[in-house]
Amino acid sequence: MNVRSIQSAAGSAHSKVFDTASDMPTSSQTHLVLIPTYNTGAKVVETVREALAVWLPVWVVVDGSTDGSDLLIDELAESEPNLRVLKQSPNQGKGAAVLKGITEAEGEGFQYVLTMDADGQHPANRITDFMRVSQENPGSMVLGKPVFGDEAPALRVNGRKVSNFWAQLETLWGGIGDSLFGFRIYPIADLRAVMEKNRWSRRFDFDPEVAVRLFWRGVTPVNVEADVKYLTAEEGGVSQFRYLRDNTLLTWMHARLMVGFFLRLPKLIWWKLFRKKHTR
Repeated sequence: MNVRSIQSAAGSAHSKVFDTASDMPTSSQTHLVLIPTYNTGAKVVETVREALAVWLPVWVVVDGSTDGSDLLIDELAESEPNLRVLKQSPNQGKGAAVLKGITEAEGEGFQYVLTMDADGQHPANRITDFMRVSQENPGSMVLGKPVFGDEAPALRVNGRKVSNFWAQLETLWGGIGDSLFGFRIYPIADLRAVMEKNRWSRRFDFDPEVAVRLFWRGVTPVNVEADVKYLTAEEGGVSQFRYLRDNTLLTWMHARLMVGFFLRLPKLIWWKLFRKKHTR
């Protein structure tokens, strides 16, 4: 569980770095871009096009959308052979959509999944960089660490510090740079195992809970900075965040994680005192 950053990412002798050409999208049989979407309007098409411009394949999981955006994605898929559209109904949450996608992806031999939001907040132009870090750190989770612009709401920027504190405590400061930023890469087998062991982490609690539980499982976090954009309604921005509902969900999530934390505390202390010294 030794944490790394992009500056100190160690390469693997058996790891094949992707062959990337500047004017062509990179194709992979191991690393997949997965975009869950729920009522994000036409913005989802723009997001998917940006992802397809740099990486193949891209999968979209339509999570019970009722705004007609699923029809726009279906139309796009007709002309994009490297785009696959999965659907579930009714709306079940981001985590449930990701679980659906990775279950099918693992069956087709994919080993890693990069998740990104469909609302245009996440930087598609960083996909290849993140995938390369994943290749250089096999078995790790690559966590985006958001760099906010001036337009970011102070309530959202400052509010996430609470969840980040709890995630750090629950891992004894094991290196989760940001618990909420959903632009990240997971090892599929580990993520599926973590999610199938508990019935939670299906909605807004997905990103922070699986990061902590993957760390407990022994998956190394690697943090990479990435810009995040908060779009206005005029720019096509859509937010599903609901302050009271989602913060209540996070509170309950950290309460149950703390139970797991105390059960694992002896192991975490051993790692902190001894194992960390031997993994530098």
